[in-house]
Amino acid sequence: MNEKTIRKTWGKSTIFLIIITVITYLSTVITEFSFIEGLRTIPKAIGWIGANLIITQETLERLPSIMEKLMETIFMSIAATTLAAVLSIFLSLMGSKTTKVNGILSTFARFIASLSRNIPVVAWSLILLISFGQNSVTGFLALFVGTLGFLTRAFIESIDEASQSAVEALKATGATYFQIVNKAVIPQSLPQMLSWILFMIETNIRSATLVGILTGTGIGYVFDLYYKSLNYNAVALVTFTIVLAVIVIEMISNRIRRVIL
Repeated sequence: MNEKTIRKTWGKSTIFLIIITVITYLSTVITEFSFIEGLRTIPKAIGWIGANLIITQETLERLPSIMEKLMETIFMSIAATTLAAVLSIFLSLMGSKTTKVNGILSTFARFIASLSRNIPVVAWSLILLISFGQNSVTGFLALFVGTLGFLTRAFIESIDEASQSAVEALKATGATYFQIVNKAVIPQSLPQMLSWILFMIETNIRSATLVGILTGTGIGYVFDLYYKSLNYNAVALVTFTIVLAVIVIEMISNRIRRVIL
């Protein structure tokens, strides 16, 4: 890299940094946010956490009911992710440039993925809440719709990144569309697809807590119930179980990824 290129890159980086700084400053002025006041509240917040979010012996008696709701949340997240993954495979095959049947189906698949992905899970929860009410079906559908869009997009990219040599070789031999997909596309893309599915299971377990608060289901409902009743000791236990569950799921996912990749 010559000196002229270095100067050009440095100049672009400087301009970008200045723009970000100006935008940040204007944002703080418009919202009347003070970084100094925010920093001053940190010690007070830590003190409140240390004084209130303590797991006591009495709180531990609630552990069986909390674990029951936590398992409900985990299974709901896995079920929503699994079903969304199955449908995402078909949508991604229609949407990918490598395996698309025609332009109409490709556009349709990409539109479904874009629509469901760009609307947050919280927004889907509120939308579905109007139709289905506060129940587990609403939480399941909210996670399912959000996952469908994300996985479809991820699967399309995985298929597009697959090697074209095997596809072209099968086409040259006169293989059918389904033979090409089964023998060339899926085997190459499957490890990456499984990795995305595991990632979404982890993400949905986190999201299911917030979804549960809105839909009155799972561990989110328990968290909201204890929080509104000012039972902060129970809130601490619920939070601890959620964090522990996410860590365990992440460890299992990482182990599976190392095996399949």
